[in-house]
Amino acid sequence: MKNRICVIGLGYVGLPLAHAFSEKYAVVGFDINKARIDELNSGFDRTQELTSEQVKACLENGMKFTLDIEEIKDSNIYIVTVPTPIDESNEPDLTPIIKSTETVGRVLKANDIVIYESTVYPGVTEEVCVPILEKESGLTFNETFFCGYSPERINPGDKEHTVTKILKITSGSTPQIAQKVDDLYKSIITAGTHLAPTIKVAEAAKVIENTQRDVNIALINELAMIFDLMNINTHDVIEAAATKWNFIKLTPGLVGGHCIGVDPYYLTHKAQSLGYMPNLILGARQINNGMSKLIADKAIKNMVKFDKKLKNANILMMGVTFKENCPDMRNSKVLDIIKELEEYECNVEVYDYWVDKSDIESKHLNFINELPLNSKKYDSIIVAVGHDKFKEITTEQYTSMSNGEPIIIDVKGIVEKPTWRL
Repeated sequence: MKNRICVIGLGYVGLPLAHAFSEKYAVVGFDINKARIDELNSGFDRTQELTSEQVKACLENGMKFTLDIEEIKDSNIYIVTVPTPIDESNEPDLTPIIKSTETVGRVLKANDIVIYESTVYPGVTEEVCVPILEKESGLTFNETFFCGYSPERINPGDKEHTVTKILKITSGSTPQIAQKVDDLYKSIITAGTHLAPTIKVAEAAKVIENTQRDVNIALINELAMIFDLMNINTHDVIEAAATKWNFIKLTPGLVGGHCIGVDPYYLTHKAQSLGYMPNLILGARQINNGMSKLIADKAIKNMVKFDKKLKNANILMMGVTFKENCPDMRNSKVLDIIKELEEYECNVEVYDYWVDKSDIESKHLNFINELPLNSKKYDSIIVAVGHDKFKEITTEQYTSMSNGEPIIIDVKGIVEKPTWRL
């Protein structure tokens, strides 16, 4: 039987995956966002993960972009790549994956395979999703339909480590299905695959990838706060320590986005439900979530130091995405910096050439189209994101945009002569 693949969710993960599969298989991409479907059918990807040429290549390969459930019924492999966010209480919000599973369940047929790529805590696929699939389809798990789990490893904005060039973990609900899932991904992933022994192992492997990074970054952030009190340059310390062969070289910074700042809460949720309090992981989350307030406080203290007013102070925020060189603002901690500054009644303007103006306005931010190098003056400038073009801005240009004594807060370590550097 030929593989007919349906990718559910056409965001940063689903679209590149669908594109890769479309070069070898019949693929349909499904999403509930009509505007997203219309854009893709016109050859435009607002995430900028695919070029217009690549989107059009999908269409030329016969791929469909649709929000019509009738057009996905003839698929026999469903790959779910929807977001798994957290709510305001930092608890897992499984709504997108549950809704997507209900949709798949309504079209599921005998011998179909449902593969999940969304990041979850161990057990979600078999304990949450499978019962929904059984209820909606009337089929029986591991008898008349099967499941797999192959966690996404997309790195938004990274044009080098694209989906086919990153080693992929695979798994399946039976040994035979596991091999079939592995063979499917192996057919497009040039970097190779790792077949995990169970779905829960694959789920756990994914969630600890980002948890480990979160804890390590929290350590560096805490060290940066300690060294700041000692008036020691953290970056100089890291460069010196990195001369040891087994030192993990990380730099301090904001931890946002839809992965590192979110995934640990999925693991801590599951741990706490089992009666274990994951203090180290939660402590790391607390440290990293507190970095936005630290940066805002540094800007405020330096303005006070140089006798600048706080109320109605004009502050320029350079960058608002969660990481450099991508348009993704999901869970961006820069937004938290802005909130902190607005509590002091500061006027914050945002410049970010990566983000579409409509996306910024949806966040109710004051957006400027270009840097006012020879016009408006700012009481403080915060370089929050390390976009490539920001690295080209000179000390003289920062001075030209400053009201009196330049106050430059450098979050990413890319400014030549900052007032304060994280």
